[in-house]
Amino acid sequence: MRGMKIWIDADACPRVVKEILFRASSRLQVPLCLVANKSLSRHDGPLVETIVVADGFDVADDYIAEQAAPTDLVVTADVPLAARIVAKGGIALDPRGEQYSEESIGDRLALRDLMSELRDTGMIRGGGPPPFSMSDRNRFASALDSLLHKLLRGERP
Repeated sequence: MRGMKIWIDADACPRVVKEILFRASSRLQVPLCLVANKSLSRHDGPLVETIVVADGFDVADDYIAEQAAPTDLVVTADVPLAARIVAKGGIALDPRGEQYSEESIGDRLALRDLMSELRDTGMIRGGGPPPFSMSDRNRFASALDSLLHKLLRGERP
């Protein structure tokens, strides 16, 4: 049985979150895999792997969903991908430090769909999350540290 691995849905992951993940991977000796459908800047290190998948809708998400094991941690802002990970018993964390759970994922999907529909009908303009803040960074780092230590002890968060 292989050990835990960190998967990053890298296309839209903030750089500061990636840097936090690289440091955690190195410090705790946990392999990390960035998956994207565009080439990424090179990240050196024996524990860091970069996978560039074909361009296309949800191709990176499909790759992560197929490859991630229930013992792995997936970092993504993509709610449908997180729902797939949670449904197969995995652990998913958003870049702002909120862990997706069976209890919360339905509400998150419904809100995402509602906002998308409101944008499509022109009832609201713009979209996407607010700018990434220092408190988001700190919340993510704290949540990541807690989750990784539980997972490395063999506990389910």
